[in-house]
Amino acid sequence: MRAEELAKEIKVIVLDCDGVLTDGGLYYDGQGNVTKRFNVQDGLGIKVAQSTGLRVAVITGLESEAVKARITSLGIDDYFAGFLDKMECLEAIRAKYGITLQNMAYVGDDWVDLGPMRAVGLPVAVANAQPETKDAARIVTQARGGDGAVREAIRFILKAQGKLAQAMSRWN
Repeated sequence: MRAEELAKEIKVIVLDCDGVLTDGGLYYDGQGNVTKRFNVQDGLGIKVAQSTGLRVAVITGLESEAVKARITSLGIDDYFAGFLDKMECLEAIRAKYGITLQNMAYVGDDWVDLGPMRAVGLPVAVANAQPETKDAARIVTQARGGDGAVREAIRFILKAQGKLAQAMSRWN
């Protein structure tokens, strides 16, 4: 089945954080605190997806106050931090919304994302993902993680679902 057909069935978009929502860098300030860089276009894409009825979830292997603050500001309710084994979280999201794994997209960049990517209906890898992660994907974005890849994946799903024009109409 073509990726566009798979995208039509998506109800929840699950995102990795480091290397997907961020550029994967760990920036330390003078006090040893980790800061992260997020892309504002990804953030708007998430808000637009939510406004069309899509749910967005984040599963990350690291716990970070910077990430928690960004997730909260985006109104993402399904946030799982500190999980390297992401399948348990994926199943919890699936059960919460009463959907199948085929109704989920997953955007990843590294080996830790392979399990979820192989399980969901629409696996997406960012441009700078590991080769094995790209191999598991149905879509590989042109944008790198932290540089608009999430927005690109959301745009693809909204277009396939016939919701892109509606989503953009607010600014037309």
